[in-house]
Amino acid sequence: MDNSPSHDDQGQSPVPMTKPEAAPPVRAVHAPVAEAEMRASDADRERVAELLRDAYAEGRLNVDEHAERIEAAYAAKTLGELVPLTRDLPTHRPISFEKPSLGAPGTRPDGPVRLPARQEAPTMVAIFGGASRKGRWRVGSHLRALALFGGIEIDLTDAVFESPEVVIEVTAVFGGVDIKVPENVSLHGGGVGIFGGFDVKEQTAADPYAPVVRVKGAAVFGGCEARPRKGKKLKEWVRKQLGAE
Repeated sequence: MDNSPSHDDQGQSPVPMTKPEAAPPVRAVHAPVAEAEMRASDADRERVAELLRDAYAEGRLNVDEHAERIEAAYAAKTLGELVPLTRDLPTHRPISFEKPSLGAPGTRPDGPVRLPARQEAPTMVAIFGGASRKGRWRVGSHLRALALFGGIEIDLTDAVFESPEVVIEVTAVFGGVDIKVPENVSLHGGGVGIFGGFDVKEQTAADPYAPVVRVKGAAVFGGCEARPRKGKKLKEWVRKQLGAE
């Protein structure tokens, strides 16, 4: 039997064996983050706080509910944490993460854009030193000021009022506390001066629904002065926010 290669096989080289091509690596596909899990911005928190101030002024929330929700709003980290705070209010508006186009009508606010107000502690202390609070900051219903061999300056002229009444409790021992308020709010109160002075220049605003600042306390070998600052009016306040229509 002839085992020689056939005519068809002559002149042809054997086909080399090749390795199969490696499959391309599979890339991980991440699911989009749900809107409720999106990180909240300062503007988102400020928008919810504004709705809560409206609800408080309209009597839909009492003092405790308003304070609790305001605190939760400024502590919220995601949009989902903000939604429940206004869900039971008629002014509730869904929070959208989408930004309107710059050319869309009505997207530019009237006047200059103002940054969100700062959240500050309800207590100020100055011991052998000084403390100052001014500019855009959120002032609640109560503020304590302790000046011991030091000085404290409290400027409310650009503050954002979150309560229709602000009580400032002052203790000045061998120190001083200086308080300035807008000229269109009511200022009342007084305190005890022991070898010192406690001077509150009282005034009543023309608008009966304007915020009220009450100052009380004591000054021992020190002083406290509270007065309106002429030419400075409360900018971020309308009657519907802190009083009746």
